[in-house]
This record gives sequence, structure tokens and C-alpha cells, in this order.
Amino acid sequence: MITFPNAKINLGLHIVSRRSDGYHNIETVFYPIPLTDSLEIVPAKGAESTLTCYGRVVDCPVEKNLVMKAYRMMEEAYELPAVDIYLVKHIPDGAGLGGGSSDASFCMKMLNDMFEIGLSAEQLAAMAAKIGADCPFFIYNQPMIATGIGDVLEPIGVDLKGKTMLLVKPDVSVPTKAAYALVTPAAPDKPLPEILSAGINDWATDLHNDFEKSVFAQYPGLAEVKQRLTDSGASYAAMSGSGSSIFGIYHSAELADAAARAFGEYSHYVISL
Repeated sequence: MITFPNAKINLGLHIVSRRSDGYHNIETVFYPIPLTDSLEIVPAKGAESTLTCYGRVVDCPVEKNLVMKAYRMMEEAYELPAVDIYLVKHIPDGAGLGGGSSDASFCMKMLNDMFEIGLSAEQLAAMAAKIGADCPFFIYNQPMIATGIGDVLEPIGVDLKGKTMLLVKPDVSVPTKAAYALVTPAAPDKPLPEILSAGINDWATDLHNDFEKSVFAQYPGLAEVKQRLTDSGASYAAMSGSGSSIFGIYHSAELADAAARAFGEYSHYVISL
């Protein structure tokens, strides 16, 4: 069985408060985008399960890869047989795009189907939350407003179909823990649903990612990328998650293609939404 785990972007990201458990309460909208990895799971050739990675380098031991963590959790709970897993990485890591979380969640969905375990989406999401805070989103994989630590999800009617995105990934990796440490939590002036309902042409005024202020201060090149996207005609531009990818949303593919030609020094992707 093969599937294609996709990335996400954040439309707005408010760091609302610091929790007693050391985490933070947030408010954000997760929006799925068609930038994908490839994940294949087949019966094992040998007695032990394996994970083989291709494409972008995943710099961690196999057993610490989120895909293998997802498999081990399902294996223990449901006595699964051994499998061979093949992961081809295209989604940049350290980018705020959720690639690793998506791979893990898609792995769980595949195992649920392959071995006819019969778990509901809600049950899978509850298990996925044990792997990472944004893993439950990828179980549902539709626009969701997320609160709590990012694991309390509710569908939201945000639709970017017909738009084109230019996603730029500078050669910078922003540690999530360090990004949170530099943010001063505060309740937003307006709730996200109200901001988003105004329409994309008005988002630049009120739709903010709270990480940008501190991350841009440390990595001014990221602020420059955002400004260049805006100057090139993006209706809205922002950093995704805690970075370091920056995206611009354009009303036409022609505008996005023209803008992309100016970003040859960075990894970048033109994506039809």
C-alpha cells in the first residue's frame, strides 16, 4: 500500500498562554497543501520491521523517526505483523510544514486500513496525539482551527482553491523549543475565525504569526523573504509554524511563477491550491 502524506501551513498563529505543564496554548488554522512525501508499507521480507528512507536526509535513528514510532505504537496495541516501510522525503524538515507529523499520521491510517483494525478517525487522532501535537490534524487532513496545544480541532470553512502558493524554504532551521522560549504569550485582539472571514485581501492587516517577531529578529533573512513575496504581488505572506518556510498566496499562477524566478538561491515550490 502506498500513500502520499502532505504538508500543512498555518494561517495565523497566536501563542495565547503558557501552561503549567510547560507547553503553550495556541490558536491557529492548519491548512493542508499538496506538497507531499511518499510512504509505502508492505509485508516484511524478514522477521523484523524496517524503515528505509530516501530523498531528503532524515537526521535521526530509525527508531526515533516518527513513522517508526507510529508503527511501534500500533504494533504494541494491536499485535501487528512485521512490515517494511519505505519513506521518500520531499517535504523540507525544520520548516514549520509538519512533514514528520504527516508521515506518522498517514502511517497510522494505512496500518488501520491494511490490517482492518477498524479504528475511527477520532480514535486514530487520540493515538496520534501521543506522537506529536499536530499529528491529529493529519488524521482529518482538512482545514481545522486548532486550540489547546494544537490538538483540539474543529473544522473551519477556509477555502484557498484556485489560488497559487509560492513556498520558500531558506537554508535555516528554527528549533521549535527555542522559538517558543522567545515569545511573550498574549490573548489575540480578534479571534481567528473573525479575521479569516474578512477575506484574503484583508488578511495582511490582522492575520499574524506570533513567532515572526522573535524569529525574524534572529534570522533577518526570513523577514526579507516575506517582504519580497509581498512586493512580488502576494495577496498574503507569512511564516508557517515556527519557521523557517515562508509562503505567499497569489491570485494567479502567472504571478507566482514570475515571483519564483527571483528565489533561485532558495529551495522553493510553486503549488496550486
